[in-house]
Amino acid sequence: MAQIIQSNPEPFAKGEVDPVTVDIIENALRNARYEMDEVLFRTALSPGIREQHDEFPLIAGPDGKMVVGQFGLSIPALLDRFDGTIEEGDVLLTSDPYSCDGAISHANDWLVVTPIYVDGRVVGWASMFGHMSDVGGKTACSMPTDAHTIFEEGVVIPPFKLYSKGVLNEDALRIILNQVRQPDWNRADLNGIVAACRTASRRIQELCARFGADTYVSTLDALLDRNYQAMKKLLAILFEDGETITFSDYICDDGVGFGPYKLTMSLTRNGEKVLLDFTGSDPQSPGPINYYINENLARMFFGIYVITVADPQILWNDGFYPLIDVVIPDKTFWKPEFPAALNARNHGVGRIFDLFGGLLGQKTPDLLNAAGFSSSPHFMYSGHYSDGDRKGEWFQLYSIGFGGIPGRPIGDGPDGHSLWPSFLNIPCEYLESYYPLRIERWETVPDTGGAGLHRGGNGVDVAYHFLEPGTIAIHDDRWLTYPWGVN
Repeated sequence: MAQIIQSNPEPFAKGEVDPVTVDIIENALRNARYEMDEVLFRTALSPGIREQHDEFPLIAGPDGKMVVGQFGLSIPALLDRFDGTIEEGDVLLTSDPYSCDGAISHANDWLVVTPIYVDGRVVGWASMFGHMSDVGGKTACSMPTDAHTIFEEGVVIPPFKLYSKGVLNEDALRIILNQVRQPDWNRADLNGIVAACRTASRRIQELCARFGADTYVSTLDALLDRNYQAMKKLLAILFEDGETITFSDYICDDGVGFGPYKLTMSLTRNGEKVLLDFTGSDPQSPGPINYYINENLARMFFGIYVITVADPQILWNDGFYPLIDVVIPDKTFWKPEFPAALNARNHGVGRIFDLFGGLLGQKTPDLLNAAGFSSSPHFMYSGHYSDGDRKGEWFQLYSIGFGGIPGRPIGDGPDGHSLWPSFLNIPCEYLESYYPLRIERWETVPDTGGAGLHRGGNGVDVAYHFLEPGTIAIHDDRWLTYPWGVN
């Protein structure tokens, strides 16, 4: 367990905070979170982060609970696994899902965590992870569809201090970057992530200077409690006490010859609390599709779904977690045993939203939706230029494909969209400028979303013309078990 060094041991004096102050600090935190994004987008080199925004920031309180962010992480889990001291100026880095209980889900995600100090006390944490386009391993982009262990998927970084009291561990970083195919990309992306976390730290320090650290921390408690109270009311309205509902869906195959894989989720409300139970899901795969999901991530996905439908203006956070119990059996698709391969967990990430739609909508029509394209299709293209000024130079593209978003009670599903609201496609002009590619067609396909008063979103048809020989790799799913409709 990490030992957090604080020169000022005085506890925070917590108390009531007036609504205006809460509102100001809440919106300042929201802005700081978006500023983290912009710092990274303007400094990253890989198109996956720079153009598609495959990164997830958060700002947490002193206890590691997320108060604002795009993707909940388990800072407490990482701190529990980190054996060492944490001091002002330290920056932790890891890419090992097994070292943080699945706070990140495959080795391509590089997670940075920094403490935020004010007057010798930790007032919070800034954290961000981004998907590195390559982390070594047996294939370009580090996502081999035939991997059987995480060792085949590239360099796996245990939690360590990338910066110690503000000083970069250059030797460790040099060793890490020596394992990857485009170290300049990784270095730039990582520097951008660290800069984003430091930006958040400065903004929090400014808030503490303006309002006082005690008021700031008390406001975080108020924001967390607001979500707790909101979720408590929503659970009582949406679900019958003592009733269990269950839904199952499938991943079509695992890349090594097995499938489909059954994924099951059950929900039971017991008084004020809800139990999410993944029992009944299939055992872990020998291939790379396993999705090692942290219990707090399951809570977060549930909260996003429920809170966003009920009141999209609520700044959702970790405050409601005590109301959600989670059971994930070991050695299953959702909690594989080390050293199971994990790189293709993107299908499980997509399918979990279908599971929630099918589960929560059974008794509550307002929460019901159909299935969508239900995956995170990946397209990868790599090789060497064969002639011209760039002859012999390596090129490598990692990109995320989009599809049809489910139809919903309030309207049609968006066409050709990402499952993540903040993700963007890589512009055709960018692809044609920086890669030996010509994009001959990029369009949605009419009527592929199905019929209905509120139809599903249409799929996407992209035609690539390859100008250089190379290797193409594709991750996709839903070829056997098609997206399902409702009503």
